[in-house]
Amino acid sequence: MRTTSKALTLLTMAILAFPAFADTAPQMSGMPRLAIGGYDTVAYFSAGRAVPGTLEYQTIWHGARWQFASKEDLDLFTSNPEKYAAQYDGHCAMGVAVGNGHKATVDPEAFTIVGGKLYINHTKYWTTVWRKNEAENISRADKNWSMVKDTPEPTE
Repeated sequence: MRTTSKALTLLTMAILAFPAFADTAPQMSGMPRLAIGGYDTVAYFSAGRAVPGTLEYQTIWHGARWQFASKEDLDLFTSNPEKYAAQYDGHCAMGVAVGNGHKATVDPEAFTIVGGKLYINHTKYWTTVWRKNEAENISRADKNWSMVKDTPEPTE
């Protein structure tokens, strides 16, 4: 009887706490930011399109929560995150490339895969601009990222 009471108490606490994890905003107080709006970074490679992830399959990597549509995608990511993660920890690739670079939120539908690496941008417009000079933009963003990566997260 005592074990049942403890189990029910734990279950009730879990049910009450669960909605706190349902937020899809880029950042939650006390929680790591949600990378690429909760979209499955592995699916860009396997399905060739943006696929929403779920709360059921997620992990923390580079200080961000990465969500996945399936356990298989989660397992692929955890076995080799460098292969599947969006570049610049899922921040806008064009934002990191421009000037001295900055972090910006992304539209999960605004993506490009170049040389087996995933680049996501703030909007589809910026993806179009990005694609016109991919090599130059990648070079600038790669150089800028060492300074940009430790700057505060974007709020919008």
